[in-house]
Amino acid sequence: MALAHSRLTTQGQVSVPSKVRQKLGVGPGSVLEWDEDGDRVIVRKAGRYSSEDIHRVLFSRKPRRRSIEEMKAGIRRDVKKRHAGR
Repeated sequence: MALAHSRLTTQGQVSVPSKVRQKLGVGPGSVLEWDEDGDRVIVRKAGRYSSEDIHRVLFSRKPRRRSIEEMKAGIRRDVKKRHAGR
């Protein structure tokens, strides 16, 4: 049985039903990820960081050893900088 139903607009937009938003823990500004699984499409809350974000922070032009804490701090700084204007 379906959790909820949505209707597609002429512009291709979909409203996410409140039951689904609550289940995913998403709200305004959240990013949803659409994935294919055979003949099904799966919608889920996108991860906080993309693999590109992590790669850019970890593999800068001057490679050097970093601690886990330094890597996490670098990722946070980079993501804050990228999303500062939003």
